Amino acid sequence: MTTDYAVQGPVAVLTLNNPPVNGMGLATRVALTDGLARALADETVKAIVITGAGKAFSGGADITEFGSPKAFAEPNLLSVILAIEASTKPVIAAVHTVCMGGGLELALGCNYRIAAPGCNVALPEVKLGLVPGAGGTQRLPRALGVEPALNLIVSGEQVKSELLAMLPGQQLFQKIAASPETLMAEALVFAAEVADVRPLPQVRKLPSRHPQGDAYFQFARNMVKGMAKNFPAPVKCVDMVEASTKNKFDDGMALERETFLNLMWTPEHRALRHLFLAERAASKVPDVPVDTPLRDIKSVAIIGAGTMGGGIAMNFLNAGVPVKMLEMKQEALDRGLATIRKNYEAQVAKKKLKQDKYEQRMALLSTTLSYDDLTDADLVIEAVFEDIGVKEAVFKELDRVVKPGAILASNTSTLDLNKIASFTQRPQDVVGLHFFSPANVMKLLEVVRGEKTAKDVLATVMSLAKKIKKTAVVSGVCDGFIGNRMIEQYGRQGGFLLDEGCTPAQVDKAMEKFGMAMGPFRMSDLAGNDIGWAIRKRRYTEQPDMKYSKTADLLCEKGRFGQKTGAGWYDYVPGKRDAIPNAEVVKMIEDHRAALGITPRKISDEEIVQRLVFSLVNEAAHILEEGIANKASDIDVVYIFGYGFPVYRGGPMNYANEVGLFNVVQAMKRFAQNPLDDAKFWQPAPLLVKLVAESGNL
Repeated sequence: MTTDYAVQGPVAVLTLNNPPVNGMGLATRVALTDGLARALADETVKAIVITGAGKAFSGGADITEFGSPKAFAEPNLLSVILAIEASTKPVIAAVHTVCMGGGLELALGCNYRIAAPGCNVALPEVKLGLVPGAGGTQRLPRALGVEPALNLIVSGEQVKSELLAMLPGQQLFQKIAASPETLMAEALVFAAEVADVRPLPQVRKLPSRHPQGDAYFQFARNMVKGMAKNFPAPVKCVDMVEASTKNKFDDGMALERETFLNLMWTPEHRALRHLFLAERAASKVPDVPVDTPLRDIKSVAIIGAGTMGGGIAMNFLNAGVPVKMLEMKQEALDRGLATIRKNYEAQVAKKKLKQDKYEQRMALLSTTLSYDDLTDADLVIEAVFEDIGVKEAVFKELDRVVKPGAILASNTSTLDLNKIASFTQRPQDVVGLHFFSPANVMKLLEVVRGEKTAKDVLATVMSLAKKIKKTAVVSGVCDGFIGNRMIEQYGRQGGFLLDEGCTPAQVDKAMEKFGMAMGPFRMSDLAGNDIGWAIRKRRYTEQPDMKYSKTADLLCEKGRFGQKTGAGWYDYVPGKRDAIPNAEVVKMIEDHRAALGITPRKISDEEIVQRLVFSLVNEAAHILEEGIANKASDIDVVYIFGYGFPVYRGGPMNYANEVGLFNVVQAMKRFAQNPLDDAKFWQPAPLLVKLVAESGNL
C-alpha cells in the first residue's frame, strides 16, 4: 500500500508511504481516497490526520507520470482534495520536512494544518513551466495572503514553515509543533480537540483580496514579465492569483485548470520537465550499483593555486571539507590565496556570506610548497597547465607520496585520462574531474571515467559532487570528452560562417536571440582565443584532413586573445565585459575572404542557428554511438549547466527532438552540399539515420 491506515483512539491516521518523497502518483491517490472512505465509515473515528512517512509529507506530483494517462486518471489530485473537503469529519494535515507542490495543495484542502518546524514549503510548479494545477493559486492566497502567496508561486522557492506561520493574518498553519519528533503526538491531541467543532473550516471559503487591487497586479505583472523572458508560466501565475481576488472560487479553479493543461502542451514545459528528469538521471551510472561502498573523503589536496585551482578549492571549503593547496612558488600561493579571499570578501560585502562563515572557510584552507605534505589527503585534484608532460610530472609525484586508496583526479579538459592514469602504479584510483570556469560558480562537473577507474572511485566522486552542489555527468575518454568535443564543431561552424559572409557580431546576435548565454565569438573571447589556437595547431598535425577556417588563427597572430588581453573578436574596456565590435577585425575577415576568392552572401539567422546547433547534435550522436556518454539526456545536462544552452529549450538533444529528427537530418544533408563547409562532417551520424527510420527520438 502507498498509504498506511491506522486508528489511534478516536483518530484515523493516513500515512502517505511512497518513497522517497511520497509523490502523489495514481496508486497513492487511490490508496488515500480508500483510506479516507474507510475512516468516514468507522463510527469510532471522530477525526482524520494525514501525514507522510519518512523524510517528507509529500513532494507533490509524480513527475514521471506527466504526459501519461496516469497523470489524469481518477482519482486525480483535484478529486482527492474534493473528497477531503466533502469529509463530514475534520481532516488535519500534519506536515513535516517537505511539503511542496501537490503536497501543499493537498494540505490546503484539509480543514486544519499543523507543521513541524523546519518544514520546507513551496509551490515549485513554475520551475517546470507550469502553474499549480490543483488549487494552489486559489487556496494559497486565501490562506496566506495575496502578496506572500504570489511570491511563493512565482518564485517556486522553498520557505520554512515557522517563517510562514509568523505572517500576520495567515491561516495556512493553525499550529507549529514544538519539534519534528513531537509532530504526530501534537497532531493527535489537536485532532481530538477539534473533533466536534462545526462547521468545518475550509480554505475555499476564506476571502482573497489585495488593498491595491489592479495597480498591485499590474506592477507584479510588469516585474515578472521582465524576469520571465522566454517562460510563459510566471506571468500566468500572476493572472491566476489575480483571478483568486476577482472570481468566485469555482470559477478561479476552472481557470487555473485550463491554464495548467494548456501550459503542459508548451515546448517550454516539455524542456523543463525533460531537464528535471535528466538532471536526476545523470547521477545514475548503469553498471555502478547504488549500494556501492564509498571511500571516505575527509580532506582534499589541490595541485595548482591558479584561477581554476582556487575555484575548485572554494567548492570544498564551502562544504566544510579541509583543503591543502600546493604550488611550486610562494608568490603563486600568495596570489591564489588573495584571489580566494577577494571572492569571499565580495560575497560578504553583498551580504551573501556572513563574516563568521567566511572565517570558518578560510580556516579550513592550508598551503604547501612540498608534495611530501600531501601524504594524508583522501582526494587530490590536479589543476595545472593543460600539457601532457606537465601532467606526467605531477602524477608521478602524487603516486610517490599519496597514501594507498586515495583518489587521484585530473581537471584536464581534453587530454587522454588513460594516459594520465598510466603515469601511476594505481590507475584504478585515477579519475577525471573536469570543473568549468569559474569553478566556484559553474554547476557542471564532467566526471571522466578511465578504462581502469574503479567503480567505488566513480561512486565516491559522484556522491561528492552532490556534497559540493555540482551536477555531475559521467563521460568516457576521448579528446575533449563530451562538452569540449562538441564545442569544437560548434566553433568550426562559426569560422565557416565568417568565411561565407557573416561578422562575429551577427553570429553572436543570432545565437543569443536563440537563447544562448553568449554567442560563439564572445564565448571564445571569454575563454581565451589562444586555447582554441593551441587545439587547432594540434589538430593540423594529428588530423591534417580536418577542414578549418583560418580566420581565428589570423586573429591570434595579432595577439588578440580575448578579454584577458582587452582585445579579441571584440574590444574590451578594463573592468567591463561589454563586447565592442572592432572595425579592423571585420576588415581582417573581409580581406581573408577576398584572398580565398569567396564572394560573401547574405546568411539568415535561421541558417546560423541551425548550422551551429545541429553541429552539436551530430557530434553528440557520434558520442552516444561510441558510448562516451551514457544517454542523450546526459549531453543536455552538460550543455545546459556548462555551456549556457537555453534552459527553455532543454539542451541540444531535446531541441533536436522538438524540431523533429527527420528535419534535422534533412538540414544536415543541405549543409553537406555547401562547398565552403565540411561535407564529411555533415554526413548524419548513423544513430540519427537509424532513429529517423524508426520514427524515434534521441
